[in-house]
Amino acid sequence: MDDRAAHAVNRRRSHPALDRGIAGLSRSADRGRLWMVVAIVLVVLGKHRAAIRGLVSLGVASVVANLVGKKVFGGSRPLLSNVPLGRRLKNSPISPSFPSGHSASAWAFSVGVALESPRAGAAIAPLAGAVAYSRLHTGAHWLSDVLGGAAIGAAVAAIGRVVFPAHVLARIAPSPTRDTIELPALPEGEGALILLNPLAGRDIHRPDPAPELRRRLPKATIHRLQDGDDIAELIRHENPDVVGIYGGDGSVAAAAGFARAAGVPLLVLPGGTFNHFALTAGLRSVGTAIDALQQGRGRRVDVAELSFEGGAPITVLNTASVGIYPHFVTEREKRERQLGKPLAAFVASLRVLPMADPIDVTINGEQKQVWSIFVGVNRYFPATAAPLQRRRLDDGLLDVRILRADRGSARIRGVLALNRRLPGVIETFTSESLTVSVHPRPDRDPGLAHDGEASPTTPGDPRADGRYQSHIRIVPGGLEIYSLP
Repeated sequence: MDDRAAHAVNRRRSHPALDRGIAGLSRSADRGRLWMVVAIVLVVLGKHRAAIRGLVSLGVASVVANLVGKKVFGGSRPLLSNVPLGRRLKNSPISPSFPSGHSASAWAFSVGVALESPRAGAAIAPLAGAVAYSRLHTGAHWLSDVLGGAAIGAAVAAIGRVVFPAHVLARIAPSPTRDTIELPALPEGEGALILLNPLAGRDIHRPDPAPELRRRLPKATIHRLQDGDDIAELIRHENPDVVGIYGGDGSVAAAAGFARAAGVPLLVLPGGTFNHFALTAGLRSVGTAIDALQQGRGRRVDVAELSFEGGAPITVLNTASVGIYPHFVTEREKRERQLGKPLAAFVASLRVLPMADPIDVTINGEQKQVWSIFVGVNRYFPATAAPLQRRRLDDGLLDVRILRADRGSARIRGVLALNRRLPGVIETFTSESLTVSVHPRPDRDPGLAHDGEASPTTPGDPRADGRYQSHIRIVPGGLEIYSLP
């Protein structure tokens, strides 16, 4: 089999440029360098666990293939005299042939990534296949070496998943609030106005909630939102005892503002892509939320109020940020439908980061130059400039993360700091309130993002000196939501 495969590859003519490219790809994977670069890209895209699992799988597979497999099986490599001159590597390997260490590393990394992020793994798989084929094309290995190495790599990654299961964020056991409270119990939904966002994230695991809502809450008023709907007018017209919302974090935050204005509790029905607020509140499904409404169980949670010059306060449930991130989200959302979120995020980073400029801000009276400012409602983790989740919904504090740009940090260091804590680059503190004045550049608005929704322009009116001043404060227990213990 090996002879036939080698003969088939060697007799096939290919362009010299292709031969050089395949040889270059093979060399780039020496000692895992190629996969380390891919891992850095995954980290920048927020795929931390995928990058870690991929690299750990690669390391173990490399040891198994090179220090165990080659010692046990070994074997001679193909004769270079049978390989066209233009395809050969500059430094031909002399170690035993079976298994292919390059193939083992490539497939261990690819499968390891796929176990944490199937989309990212699918994107990387063709590259892993190309590296494996390069070992045949350059005459470094037999086909059996490549297949054996790939099998070893995939098996190591799969076994690693069994020995060290994925640690999902949900297992961190958030404690949303200290105490539950009694709220109006609506067994059939009478008095509830439930708004459905038709643009909320959908997949086969999250069907249209309307049938379940009508079955379990037959007396509720269910309204599917349309362009031009005035939610405040709908609430005034219905005068509900409870406002419900099916959607993601942005939809929930908007509905929370209307519920607070009307002085009624909020029923959160998770229907978005991430549902950060709902998950922290223990609401993992529409059914769980309905159970809480029927039983009349709930909690008081913190919110924040974000105010601008000349504008009404905005209710913030999760986070608010200014700087790089709002523009990144805007670019990503333009391409999500065509490319999917991971690839859209990568393309958006290539467009936004090279053009990014630091912004001049005054924070509580102190002037700074920053890449971005993150403000979380309650304390978040991990300790990076773009943290992921909070454990509580009622600790009464704002979590502030400032990605500094005025301490000699290079642009790439600032970008990497978005995903990991770098001393001297990320400034962190907690506070009950924060006042930020942004000094925009003449040709670019700093923009704003809050609760997963991005605006390329800053709300409110600028001051006479051109600065946009904002103020955000924590409102302890400022919202009542339905939630089970």
